[in-house]
Amino acid sequence: MQRKATKMIPVLCNFSYERRLQHLQLISVDQRRVRGELIETFKYLNGLNDVTLEGLFEKDGNMQTKNNCQKLILRNFMTSQTMNFFPVKIAATWNQLPNNIVSAGIVYTFKNRLDKYWITNLPVL
Repeated sequence: MQRKATKMIPVLCNFSYERRLQHLQLISVDQRRVRGELIETFKYLNGLNDVTLEGLFEKDGNMQTKNNCQKLILRNFMTSQTMNFFPVKIAATWNQLPNNIVSAGIVYTFKNRLDKYWITNLPVL
């Protein structure tokens, strides 16, 4: 839908999808989905929602981490169905975030820092 909507703008209709998004300062639908999943992960890890899901995420106890202090342990699964399970697919992206983003105190700060970080470091999907 976003691809089709951006093509309806006469000035941009001949540009590639990525170039249209860049010109309009938008992120793709897939990147927006990942952003939402990262926000939910932040809420789970900081106890900011009413859901108690024991064992959903497992934090890495090693404090000598390179990027952030809230690294998640990457789980290995044998089936393709479990690769799409929320904690499995978001853990690698979460672990790549810098410490100043994951250590934000509130969701609003997390979102702002994530958006600023993504200006130069968009995730590869």
